[in-house]
Amino acid sequence: MKPSVESAPGRTELVHREFARQASTFEDARLNGAFTMHLRRLVDFVAPDADAVCLDSACGTGIVARALAPRVRHVTALDTTPEMLAQGKAQADAEGVANVVFQEGDAARLPFPDDSFALVVTRFSLHHVASPERVAAELVRVCRPGGRVVVADMVARPDLPGDADRLERLRDPSHGTLLTAEHITGLLTSAGATAGPADVFDVERPLAPWLEQSLTAEDTARAIERELAEELDGGPATGLRPLRRDGALWFTQTWAHLSARAAA
Repeated sequence: MKPSVESAPGRTELVHREFARQASTFEDARLNGAFTMHLRRLVDFVAPDADAVCLDSACGTGIVARALAPRVRHVTALDTTPEMLAQGKAQADAEGVANVVFQEGDAARLPFPDDSFALVVTRFSLHHVASPERVAAELVRVCRPGGRVVVADMVARPDLPGDADRLERLRDPSHGTLLTAEHITGLLTSAGATAGPADVFDVERPLAPWLEQSLTAEDTARAIERELAEELDGGPATGLRPLRRDGALWFTQTWAHLSARAAA
C-alpha cells in the first residue's frame, strides 16, 4: 500500500476546507461534466433493485444518490462537508427528488449499525482519504449479507510513466493518492466481501474546466498547462497523458467501477 500523504487529522481538515471551497462548482453545469460523465454507465453497472435501501457514502453533493433515486426505494447521502450537503439538498429539492436523505457523517466511521443497507456506493472518494482501508471496511460493514458494495474512482496506472498524483495535488490539494483497481478490490475482499464484476476504462477530459472547477490558482493552473504542453512536445511524462482537441489541451484518466458482494 502507498503511504498516506498526510496524517488522518490533517487530511480530514484539508479535505473539509477544499470541499467547502469548491461546493458551489460541483453543481455548475459548465464545469461538472466530470461528475455527470458516465453517471448512467455507473448506475447501469450498479443495477440496483427497485426495493433497495442504499447508501451513497462520501457523496459530495449527492450526484450519485440522485441518479440512483428513481431506481431504488431510498438513498441516504452521507458526507462530512455541510456545504456539499446543502448544495445537494437544494438540487434534490429543485429536481423533486423525495427519497434521498442528506446526512452529515464520516465515511471512515459510518454512523449506522452493521447490515444497514442492501447497496452501498462511493464515488471519487478513496483517492482523497487518509485511510482508504478504513473507508472500505466501513462500506462492507454496513452492507447487508449478500448485498453489493460498489466503489467508483479514478485509479492508478503503474504501467504508465509519470506521477499523476503530483499534478492532481497541484490542481486540488485535497487529492491524496490514486490506488490501482486491484488495490481497491483487495481492500474490499480484506474486509470480508467477495470480488464481483469490474468496469475499467479511460476518460479523456478538457483541461480548462477541470482547473476552473477546483478554483485552482491562476499561476498553478498555468504551470500545469505548461507541463502538459511540454509533454506533447516531447518533454517528460506527467502521468496525465495529454492530447489536443481543436487546439485545446485535454488529458486522460483511468476510471474504475468495482463491485463486491458482502458475505451472506
